[in-house]
Amino acid sequence: MDRIADLRDGSVTWYGGPLSAYEEALAVEQEAAERMVRVAEADVRRQRRELADAQVKLSRRKRYGQKMWDTKREPKAVMGRRKQTAQESAGKHRIMHTERLADAEGRLDEAVEAVRDDEAIRIELPHTRVHPGRGVLVLRDLELAHGARLRGEWDLRGPERIALIGRNGAGKTTLLRTIAGELEPVSGDAVAQVPTGFLPQRLDVLDDALSLVGNVARVAPGTTDNGIRARLAHFLFKGGRADRPAGTLSGGERLRATLAALLLADPAPQLLMLDEPTNSLDRSGVHRLASALAAYEGALIVASHDLPFLESLGITRWLLLDADGLRDVAPSELPWAGDEGA
Repeated sequence: MDRIADLRDGSVTWYGGPLSAYEEALAVEQEAAERMVRVAEADVRRQRRELADAQVKLSRRKRYGQKMWDTKREPKAVMGRRKQTAQESAGKHRIMHTERLADAEGRLDEAVEAVRDDEAIRIELPHTRVHPGRGVLVLRDLELAHGARLRGEWDLRGPERIALIGRNGAGKTTLLRTIAGELEPVSGDAVAQVPTGFLPQRLDVLDDALSLVGNVARVAPGTTDNGIRARLAHFLFKGGRADRPAGTLSGGERLRATLAALLLADPAPQLLMLDEPTNSLDRSGVHRLASALAAYEGALIVASHDLPFLESLGITRWLLLDADGLRDVAPSELPWAGDEGA
């Protein structure tokens, strides 16, 4: 590469040279941005101390003035003027320190926004654990709404990681929506034996009018606000970012937020299904998604044509859906090897 264009927050920045030069330049920028965050945090702490000190001093002056008033050491008119002057001075002093603190907090918010959120998602999801051999899903003589047919009985036991593959139009999305309970089968049964979560291609799980905190609170009503914020921080939604309306998120952010809402739900899903989750992600987004799923301890079904992504998940079983139904295949048997039109 001769040049690399980096699209972020609605603007493009150009970098000369190959990927290694781009990554080195980003590292320098990140170091400077993180240093500014530390400086801004120190300033906020200092302004908070000064505001607290000022409030203590003003409180002492108020008590002294009240004592003078109670003991009537000076004429009432003199003490009244002095009290009014003191109140005006105290008000100006308090406003000054409050404004300084607000300015410092604003600079901190700007500094935080300048730091990229390209780091990996690191979370612990113990409640998603499925013990080996436990029944997770059973499909019996299933005929799907759009024509695909699965003859006989097929079962999934935890914690397998399934890659659901097949050409476009084979019925992968229909199968996942049927398992999730969004579609009724024409005949047969799809019985999930554990709590499930489904991440659709459209990413329409979130309520756009609610904040990220509000969206997670809908599916985990027993979790405190602070608990939700702490969990969202692990998905790289820190501080004020957790208060953003879901409708303002970019594609990559929306996928991350939807995944957070699914995994933090109560009860936690022990069968997680994802439908083409990497379609709208760049390279760093795919890496973040893979790192998040590495912490998932339940059963996993992922429909995708992105073979490197599937391989990064530690897939234990490859299932091909085609006109003959659902069957196990080896990765070397994938029908679209070398076929870019698949």
